[in-house]
Amino acid sequence: MFAGAAVAAIVASPGWPRVRATFLDPAIALSSFPAVLEGLWLNVRVLVVAEIGILVVGLGIAMLRTLRGPVFFPVRALATGYVDLFRGVPLLIALYLIGFGLPALRLQGIPTDTAVLGTITLILVYSAYVAEVFRAGIESVHPSQRAAARSLGLSHRQSMRLVILPQAVRRVLPPLLNDFVALQKDVGLISVLGAVDAIRAAQIESARSFNFTPYVVAALLFVLLAIPTGRIADALAARAARREGAA
Repeated sequence: MFAGAAVAAIVASPGWPRVRATFLDPAIALSSFPAVLEGLWLNVRVLVVAEIGILVVGLGIAMLRTLRGPVFFPVRALATGYVDLFRGVPLLIALYLIGFGLPALRLQGIPTDTAVLGTITLILVYSAYVAEVFRAGIESVHPSQRAAARSLGLSHRQSMRLVILPQAVRRVLPPLLNDFVALQKDVGLISVLGAVDAIRAAQIESARSFNFTPYVVAALLFVLLAIPTGRIADALAARAARREGAA
């Protein structure tokens, strides 16, 4: 009822014909769709590479933060500093600093491709958040599990790999998928570095037609990309709730 009332109010507003012509032009949407879709393919590739890197780096940082004993204090301090730094810096600023700062150093081996630099930035920033998710999962496993593994003769590395991590990953899978959904949207920010992704393609098409419809096309494509992952996250969260209730 609320949605119907909102749509009716928008359609009946005095400026609706102008808004419809500016944002919802079917001809411009059809003509800009191929370019925006091609740009979205770059977003998908960046998303896949970044997600793999985030999982690897985030898990490594989380394991460093959970090391015990005073001898590992410097390692824990460095891992904590990494998390605090990249969780505190806004992603857009990090993209500017890394995307424009690294090439300006003119060092050998430093990538200059904007998509690569954007992917590196996404990995660095999101790894800080994912590391905390993994750390929460590792610390949620009861200490008796670790003690039982050690009593069976397993080393610390074997205990983590065979006993602790499988339980931790199952518990944090829903929040990890939620971070993945957020990442699907933030990959569009690589356009600020000049990468011709879906948003940049929409900007180019909008400049050609003096119309904002290409942005709506890009937004709908991102929504279609995020819906399946969101439903998977909901299903896993419901399954985890059922498992906890049965336990």
